[in-house]
Amino acid sequence: MASTVSRSGALLRQCLVLYNIRNYMFSAELNISDIARKATSKTRMYLHRKDFDQKLFLSKGVLSAMEHLRGTHDLPQLPAWGPYTKKYIGISHIADAARGLRFDLSVFPGFYRRKVDVPNTMWESGYHPWEASPDLSWFTHRHELEWKDRVYTDISYAEMPGAGDARLLRCELVNKTEAEQNVVLHAMASLHFPQAGGHGERLETVRPELPAGAIWTDALDYASLSFGTPRPNDNLVYDGFFRGERRGHGLVNGSALCFGGEAGDRASYTIELAEPMEQAALLLRCRLQEGQRLRLQLTGAVESAVELAGTGGMSDTLISIGALRAGRYELVLTAAEAVVSGEAGDSGSAASPAYAELDGFAIAEYDAADRVRFVPEPADAHPQISEGPVPNSILLKYEGISHYYGLLWAFDDYEVREFHCDELDRFLRHNVHHHTSSVFKGSGEGHFTNVYLRPIPLAPCASKLIHGMVCSGTRQDVERQLASFQPDADQCEAIFSGVKRKSEARAGAVNPSGEPFRFGQRLMEATLSTNVVYPVYTKRSYIRHNTPGRWWDCLYTWDSGFIGIGLAELDIERAVECLNAYVTEPGDPHAAFIHHGSMVPVQHYLFLEIWNKTQSRQLLEHFYPRLRQYYQFFAGKLGSSTTRTLSSGMLKTWDYFYNSGGWDDYSPQVEVHRSSLAGIAAPASNTSHAIRIAKILNMAATAIGGLEEDTAEYEWDIALFAKALQEHAWDEESGYYGYVLHDAEGRPERLLRHESGQNYNMGLDGAYPLVAGICTPEQENRLVGHLTDSSRLWSTIGLTAVDQSAAYYKKEGYWNGAVWMPHQWFYWKMLLSLGYGEPARRIANTALELWRHETGETYNCYEHFIVQSGRGAGWHHFGGLSAPVLNWFAAYHRPGTVTGGFDVWLEKVQFNGDRTGLDLDLRYFGSADRIHTLLVCMQEGRTYRATWNGQPAEASLVGGGTLDIRLPGDSAGTLTVRPV
Repeated sequence: MASTVSRSGALLRQCLVLYNIRNYMFSAELNISDIARKATSKTRMYLHRKDFDQKLFLSKGVLSAMEHLRGTHDLPQLPAWGPYTKKYIGISHIADAARGLRFDLSVFPGFYRRKVDVPNTMWESGYHPWEASPDLSWFTHRHELEWKDRVYTDISYAEMPGAGDARLLRCELVNKTEAEQNVVLHAMASLHFPQAGGHGERLETVRPELPAGAIWTDALDYASLSFGTPRPNDNLVYDGFFRGERRGHGLVNGSALCFGGEAGDRASYTIELAEPMEQAALLLRCRLQEGQRLRLQLTGAVESAVELAGTGGMSDTLISIGALRAGRYELVLTAAEAVVSGEAGDSGSAASPAYAELDGFAIAEYDAADRVRFVPEPADAHPQISEGPVPNSILLKYEGISHYYGLLWAFDDYEVREFHCDELDRFLRHNVHHHTSSVFKGSGEGHFTNVYLRPIPLAPCASKLIHGMVCSGTRQDVERQLASFQPDADQCEAIFSGVKRKSEARAGAVNPSGEPFRFGQRLMEATLSTNVVYPVYTKRSYIRHNTPGRWWDCLYTWDSGFIGIGLAELDIERAVECLNAYVTEPGDPHAAFIHHGSMVPVQHYLFLEIWNKTQSRQLLEHFYPRLRQYYQFFAGKLGSSTTRTLSSGMLKTWDYFYNSGGWDDYSPQVEVHRSSLAGIAAPASNTSHAIRIAKILNMAATAIGGLEEDTAEYEWDIALFAKALQEHAWDEESGYYGYVLHDAEGRPERLLRHESGQNYNMGLDGAYPLVAGICTPEQENRLVGHLTDSSRLWSTIGLTAVDQSAAYYKKEGYWNGAVWMPHQWFYWKMLLSLGYGEPARRIANTALELWRHETGETYNCYEHFIVQSGRGAGWHHFGGLSAPVLNWFAAYHRPGTVTGGFDVWLEKVQFNGDRTGLDLDLRYFGSADRIHTLLVCMQEGRTYRATWNGQPAEASLVGGGTLDIRLPGDSAGTLTVRPV
C-alpha cells in the first residue's frame, strides 16, 4: 500500500491526461437557453444514460502524473503502517486490503499494580496527539498518567529506513514529581475486521466456491439498473455506494443489491462464458424477510418467471437454462411486482424491509450446481503465538492472513498475556490486580496479545527510554527483521532523530511573531495529520480516510473539504489526495461526487487553495472535469439532482441531507424541519455557494483555455442565481437575506419569519451572498456591519452563527450560541475579496488567540467554542472544521505564504530563498472597480516595498512580516515585493 510517488513533487511535473469535458455528463447536455426553462420544472430528473460520452486524450503519450489517483479514493501516499485504528490509539497495519482487515498495536502506560488508562479513541482517555509528520513517517502521542505533565509517557512510532516492513517503537517515560514511581507499559496487539453499519459489530462475509467451468456474477456488477420510480439519489448514492447497494451479513464481499421494492425495478447483466455448457443452470442467491415474496421476470440468457419466497435467511433458487455456447450474453431481471408480504409469519410487516437482497448468481452445469458453495471468510481474531528468533520477541500468525507479525521489546522484565474479549476499557482495568493468570477470558470474540513490561522504576525528576519494533512479512522476513534489530538505545535514537529531522526539514519557517501560537499549532498539525482511519468502505473498496475525529468513522464531505484546506498548509500531496477522495470519474453513474452529510461544496474551495499554492496545470486538468461534474449536480443540472426544482431559481439540498450548511441547530433550518417545509424552503447559502463555485470553475476553465461554452454557461448560471437571490431573498428590514418559502407550484411567496416577526435567517446563512460576491454596495455595507458589530454576529471570541440580537439566539446551542472556525474562514476570505483587510485580520487573530489559550489549557483540539465562557467544547481531537487555524497562522506568520480572496487566480509565485523577495503574477476575476486585499507573509524584521505593474502599491505591515497589499481590480498584473 505504500506509495511510490516521490515526495519531491515529481507528480506535479509530468504530463497529464487531458479530458474533453464537453459530453461527460450522465444526461444530455443543456444548452444555455434551456437552463431557465428547465429550472422551473418541479419534477425534473435526468436519469443515467448508459452510453454517455467520455473522450480521453493522452498528452504526447506520456503516462499521466495523476494516474495513481485514478479509480481510487484511498490515500496512496500514506504508508501501510499508520495511526489507522478505531479502537485504542497506537499504530496499525493494513493486514488485508481486499477484505479490510486491520492489525493494531497499541502501546500505553500505567502505574504498576495500581491503575491503567486504556487509550480509547472514542472518548477523552488521557492521551493527546502530540507531534507528527504529515506523511506519517513518524508520530507521537502523549499519555498522561498524572495531569498535567507530572507523570507521562510519549509513545512514538517511526519508519526504519532499510528495515523492510517495520516500525520503530519509542517510549519515553517521564517523572517530573519528587516521588519515586513504578510504571508499566502495555503493548496490545489485535486484529480487527470491518464493521456492519458502523456499530462495532463484525461484518460476516462469504466467498463463493464454484465447480469447474462455473462463473459467479455479483448482483452489483450490473450493466444498468433502474428503479420503478426515479430517485433523487440515483446519481448521488450516499457514501459512494453503488446504486441499490446495501451492506450486510452473510453476503459475498458484504454487499447486496436492494431490489424489487417497486414493480419495474430492472437490472441487466453482461455475462461472458469462456466455454460452452451442455445443460446450464442459473443459481440465484437472494434473501427476503420471512413471509415476503417477490416475482421476477428473467429475460435474455434465461427466459423464465420465478417467485422467490422469504425465509429470513439466504436462499438459493435454481433455474434451468439449457445449452449455452461460449460467448457474451445479457441477462435482465425485472420485478414483476413489488415485494409483498405473504401469510406465513408476521415478520413481513411494514417494519420489515420492502425489498429483496440479491447477492448474485452463479451459472454452472445443471448437474454441478449443487457443488456451488458459499464459505464464510476466516474471522478468527485469535493468533498463533510463538517465540521469536531472539530474546524478548514473539511471532503472531492470524488465520486467513498470509503474512506474520513480529514484536520485539528492549526490556527484560515482562510477561506475555492474552485477553480474550472485545474491549479492554473495563476488562483490563477490572483485572489490573490479577497477577497470577496470564490468560483472561471476557465477553466477545476479540483477542489482545499483551506484552506486559513491569515494573519500570522511575526516579524522581527522571526519565527513561524503552525501544522496540513491530514488523510484518513472511515468517522468514519477520524472523530476519527481528534478529537484525539492534535494541541499543543510541542506535534507536539515531534512527528516530534522523526520520524526525527529515520531516522537520520539509516544514516551513515561522516568523518570531508566530512563536506564541506554535504549541497550539503543533497540536493541530499532529491531530490533523494522524486523524486517519482504516477501513472505510466506499466504491466497493476499503480505503484509508481522513476523518474529522475518530468518533466519525465514515466519510464526511464538508468536514473533509476543510481537512484538505488545513493539510494544504502541511503537505500539498495529502491535500491533493484528500480532494481526490471526494470527486469521482467523469460519467460515474452512481455518484457525481462522494457525498456524506451536509452538501457544502468545500472541495471547490480546496481546489482553489491547491491551485494557488502549486499553479500545477496537471492538477488543474485532472480535477476540472471532476469538479465540473460535482457542480452540475449541485446546481441541479445533472443526473437525478433535485436541488433546482423551484421556479424561483434558488437551490435547496434537503433531499440529500437535513443540514443546509453544516450548522446542525441553526435556527431557520430547525424550523424548516419542525414545520415540514423542506419541499418549499430555499436557504440563501446553497445558491450562494453555487455562484461562488461557478466562479471558481470559470477561472479554471479560463486558465485551461478553449472552453468558451463552459465559461458562458457559468456566467449564465451566476447571473440567474444572483437574480434569484436579489429578487426573492433580500430582506430590507433586517439587512439579511432570508429563507424563501414557495407555494405548491414552486413559485416564491414569502420569507420564513420567526413568531416575533423577525427574519428567521439573521445569521451567517443570511449573509452568504457576500461570499457569492453579488451584493450591491448598500447591501455589502449592511452585512459587513453585522459581521463587525459586537451586538450582532461579532463576539469576543469570533463570529457566531446566529445574530445575538435575534429572538431565537440561544447561548446554549451547538451552533446557535457558539463560535466555529469553518464559516469564519469563508467570511475571512470574502473580506479579503472585498478589500476589508482589517476585519479579516480581526477574525484570524481572534481565532488564533482563542486556539492558543484552549490548547494551552487542555492540550485538546476542540470542535467549537462557547461564547459565554470562551472555552472549547465538542470532540477533543478534532481535525476537521477547526483546521482553518492552520491557514490563519500561515497567512500571518509563515513566510512564503500568499493569501488572496476568492476572485484571485495566481499564475506565478516565486519567493527568493530567504523569503525577502517576491515576484507574483495574478489574474483578478472580480469587479474591475473593486479594491481587493492580498496578504503576503515575508521574513520578519525587514521593511518592504511593493509594486503593482511597475507602480507603487498600497501596502501596510499588519504584524510580523505580513503585508496587507491593496490591489486594484485590474484583470491581470505583476506584483513585486522587495526589501527597502
